[in-house]
Amino acid sequence: MAKFDIGSVKFNGDGLVSVIAQDSENLEVLMLAWMNEASLAETLEAGRMTYWSRSRQAFWRKGESSGHVQTLVDMRIDCDRDCLLALVEQVGPACHTNRRSCFYTAVRNGNEVELMQPE
Repeated sequence: MAKFDIGSVKFNGDGLVSVIAQDSENLEVLMLAWMNEASLAETLEAGRMTYWSRSRQAFWRKGESSGHVQTLVDMRIDCDRDCLLALVEQVGPACHTNRRSCFYTAVRNGNEVELMQPE
């Protein structure tokens, strides 16, 4: 077993890496967000998901204002080392629209179909 080196992550030109948050129990994909090196380090150290908000240019500690916290269960990195998968314990909805998942719209036969309502 090798020690994880954050420096091995391939951050993009803006210093960010995409992170898919997935429910650790039922494997539902909850959301996609971004991390920089500091937010990744904080997440790994604290065990609570901390993202980088591109719009606010600041840390986004999931659930800080909503109470919809994500606790890290397992962090995985893909084979190219340019995408992370966070298996999380989600409290409440993950989406800012108050839905369980940000992926609540399907595209079927050229039409959008809403799969879930806000909680």
